Amino acid sequence: MPFSALRIYFDNPAGRVLEHPDGYVVILYHPGARVLFELQAFLQHTGQLLHRRGWHKLLSDHRAMTPFSAEERAWILDYWLTRQTEGGTAIVGAGVYPPAHLAQLPAAHLDQPAHLPGITYRFFATPEAAAAWLAQYA
Repeated sequence: MPFSALRIYFDNPAGRVLEHPDGYVVILYHPGARVLFELQAFLQHTGQLLHRRGWHKLLSDHRAMTPFSAEERAWILDYWLTRQTEGGTAIVGAGVYPPAHLAQLPAAHLDQPAHLPGITYRFFATPEAAAAWLAQYA
C-alpha cells in the first residue's frame, strides 16, 4: 500500500507519522535540517500512536532525511526508546535507507536484525521488503 494512501496522524518539519491498517506506525523523515524540538515532537507523537493503538511495530523511512546529529541520537536512545519500552514492551522496527547508506553497513547488519535493549531492528532498501519483514511479527 503506498504511503500516500495511509491516514496521517501527525506532520511537522521533521517528518510525518502515518497509521498503517496492518497494525504498525510508518514514519517518514522529511529532507533538510531539523530542530531538536521538532524531532522530539515528531517522535513523541509516534510513541503516542504506538501506545494508543497498542502496537509495537514501526516502519521508518530514512531515505530522504539528513543524518541524525549526535544530540538527536542521544535523545532517541536515552529518552525516547527508553520511554517506549517501559514495562517490557519491545518494539520491532524496520528501517528503509538509501542504497549508499546500506552499502556502508557490514553484511551482518543486513542479513540479521539488530537487538538492542527494547528493540529489534533491521535495515531494508525498500518499504515493501520492510513491510514484509514486519508482517512476520504478531
